[in-house]
Amino acid sequence: MTAAMVLEDLDWGADALATIIGLAHSRPTFTAVDLMQEMRPAPHSNMVGAAFSAARNLGYITAAGYTTSTTPSRHHGVVRVWTRKEQP
Repeated sequence: MTAAMVLEDLDWGADALATIIGLAHSRPTFTAVDLMQEMRPAPHSNMVGAAFSAARNLGYITAAGYTTSTTPSRHHGVVRVWTRKEQP
């Protein structure tokens, strides 16, 4: 038996990157929680971290520390705080 094919949200990664760049320009600091409040749910939970890695690798954001999550599902777990990377 074959598994049913699932329609994927193929634009989620690009939309997340654009949203992260927007957050970087509109807030002094932000976290993945902020991204999740602005975006539709990711097709896979690993895609959130991948979007932040892409934004960092492209030079849009830089790490600014850590804080505890306000999301109940994270049970006050640690999340990275990001800020816009200033261009030289």
